[in-house]
This record gives sequence, structure tokens and C-alpha cells, in this order.
Amino acid sequence: MSDVPILEVKNVSKYYGGLGAVVDVSFSVNGGEILGIVGPNGAGKTTLFDVISGQARVSSGDVLVDGQSVVGISVNSRSRQGVARTFQQPTVAVSLTVLENMLLAANFRRSKGVGVGDTRSVLEIAHDYLRFVGLDAKSEEISGTLRVFDTKRLMFGTALALGPRVLLLDEPFGGLSLHEIAATIELINRSRDDDMAVVCIEHVMRALTLLADRVHVMHHGATIFEGSPEEMLANDRVIEVYLGSRHRKAAS
Repeated sequence: MSDVPILEVKNVSKYYGGLGAVVDVSFSVNGGEILGIVGPNGAGKTTLFDVISGQARVSSGDVLVDGQSVVGISVNSRSRQGVARTFQQPTVAVSLTVLENMLLAANFRRSKGVGVGDTRSVLEIAHDYLRFVGLDAKSEEISGTLRVFDTKRLMFGTALALGPRVLLLDEPFGGLSLHEIAATIELINRSRDDDMAVVCIEHVMRALTLLADRVHVMHHGATIFEGSPEEMLANDRVIEVYLGSRHRKAAS
């Protein structure tokens, strides 16, 4: 794991009228590190991702990728700066084949100059990432016919194919079976790279505690805790507002 932060979120707030969806949130994520973002529904987690990725304009504060502010630039420009995102609901081009979805991502990777000196063609890059996520045998299937697990793997693969410096994963385990969750944890861990910082929103606590190096807990838009998964499970404030008493018993 690198000791240099790739993503820095500095005193970020997002207000809708007088409502603070995100209030003065700060954290950093190093290369090779996975930071978990948790909290009750309405805590501001997805809004935070919207602000980082450019879907929502920040009210105050700053977001830096490799030390350079991305505040004020478009979603597409942030993608070119290295920010990639997956969504709670699997989001792919449903009328295209699995391979065509991956080709779009691989072509974008090439157009922004990722992997200078890489002699692979766009087609080779696309097939490499399909193999990485385990979808090479389904390359000619129409993406809209895939089951949830396969669609999530495709979405994850296309995000990786973009060559991100920052990868934002929004509930990657939602709707998956225990076997599929285990396979997804393995896939995310295999994608760890000192050149990429990963931030993961998740409600499946068992999976997140296995995956995350640190956890950032939000409530009513604000930070209430940051630390290791083990420390989170034993924290009285986190137990009170989010985890519930059963986690206190498990931690003891």
C-alpha cells in the first residue's frame, strides 16, 4: 500500500437549500487502500459520491485527485482525471453486447493515454478485462439480459478498464447471494493496485469488514467515526446510530 494519498476530500459540504446532505466531511485514501463508507439511509453517502464524481456541485470544500482539485469540472473531465464510479443499480448499455460495453471503456482508456507504451489493441484490452471479471464466455450476450451478478461484474470491469486513479463502488454487494458476495470480495481484492484508491459504500457489514482497511461512518451528512473495521464494531456512537446492540454483543 502506498503512503501517498490519491484522493483527498477536504471539508466538503453539499447543501440543498437549508438541508445539509453532506456537512464538512474530510478524508484521504492512499494508493492500494480501500476505504469503506457506511451509515444509515439518508446519511449522505451517495451524495458524497455525487460530489466526488461530479454529478453534484460541491457547496464548499475541495476534492483533489493526485493533488489537483477537480471541483468545478464536469463528470467527463473527472473521468479523464482518473475518477470512475459504479452505481447501486447496475448501469450498463443494455442494448449492447458485453464485449461492446467493454470496448467503449477500453477505447476511453486509450483516448486518455492510460498505459503509455502498452502495445495491446483496444480489443485485446477489452478481452483482458472480460477475463479478469470472469465474463469472457459471455462476451456476445446482450448486456440487458444478464443477471444481477453478471451485470455488476460487467459494470466493475468497465470501471477498471477506464484506468482509474480513484474507484468509487456504490453498494457492490447489494442483491447478491453469499457465494456471489465472496466472489466479489475476491475480485475487488485482486484489483488492488498502488496506483488506485478505492472507496466503497456498503450496507453488508460482514463483507465490508473483510474488505476495507479503514471505515468512515456518516450520520445526518456528517462524520461520526473513522478507524479500523474492528474499532468501528466496538464504537458506542456507531452502534447507537447504525449497527444496533447485536454488534455490541458480537464485538464483546
